Amino acid sequence: MTDDAPDVLVLREGTEGLSTEPYARKLHERLPQFEVRRARTPGEERELVADARVVTGVRIDEELLDRGERLELFACAFAGTDHLPMDALRERGIAVTNAGGIHAPGIAEGALGNMLVFARRLHEGWRRKQNREWRHFQSGELTGSTVTIVGLGSIGQALVRRLEGMAVETIGVRYTPEKGGPTDEVIGFEEEPLHDALARTEYLVIACPLTETTRGLIGEAEFATLPPEAVVINAARGPIIDTDALVNAIQFNAVRGAALDVTDPEPLPPDHVLWGFENVLITPHTGGHTPRHWDRLAEIVADNVERLEGTDSFDDLENLVFTPG
Repeated sequence: MTDDAPDVLVLREGTEGLSTEPYARKLHERLPQFEVRRARTPGEERELVADARVVTGVRIDEELLDRGERLELFACAFAGTDHLPMDALRERGIAVTNAGGIHAPGIAEGALGNMLVFARRLHEGWRRKQNREWRHFQSGELTGSTVTIVGLGSIGQALVRRLEGMAVETIGVRYTPEKGGPTDEVIGFEEEPLHDALARTEYLVIACPLTETTRGLIGEAEFATLPPEAVVINAARGPIIDTDALVNAIQFNAVRGAALDVTDPEPLPPDHVLWGFENVLITPHTGGHTPRHWDRLAEIVADNVERLEGTDSFDDLENLVFTPG
């Protein structure tokens, strides 16, 4: 190993329109006692990975894994890790962490923003501006509403914090309601408590992972239970909401509207009927985009690099997805 061989290697591929150069710079600032290098080309990645103990980036392929003789940890720059060669990582005894939690502030702000848009009917104001109409319309208030948040992980908790002081009632839905949570009320995914909550909901925010339990969670029966004044906000994964049931609910005024940062299918085809509804707000899965992406991830990865120093245990690593052995 040469004197300038990296302890931490930052791969070249960026995300969300952001280069990994500032990420490497932030890691270098946080870890002055370690050699942090950024690969700019595929050749540099192949050369530098041989001596790195930690590699971080969007993805890693099996060719790099074969060259990473000292590699112990891959720190994924995404929250999701389904795209990684997990079997190969397991075979080589390489631990994996993710970027879970770094998107929570932005996604929570987006969800709150969508609630305020519907409460104050700002989308109607934007429509009238496009038509150059100086014509009044009635707005409502978020105050006094009931907000049900499905998922009390980092996103759900960040949203609850932002709702404090907004004079709303909050209901949280989680797998283990006996653990409680930051919402005024906490329930599980069982049919009766879920539908009881939906029947009282003005704003339904989906902020949970896609699992066998949550796939199709909000379908025809759930839209029938929601009040007509309810707004559905999906900040998680498209398949959690049954798209056909959503379209039907919008067409027949079963709900007041929807705000979708994710869809099923995704990307949403240009000719899809959802594009045509004025009361359906759509963003192209950008809810978590933030200029602070690398700053937040660098803090997690730097802490983990320091924890790895002098130990062979991965148990104390933050955002641990997989640990070998």
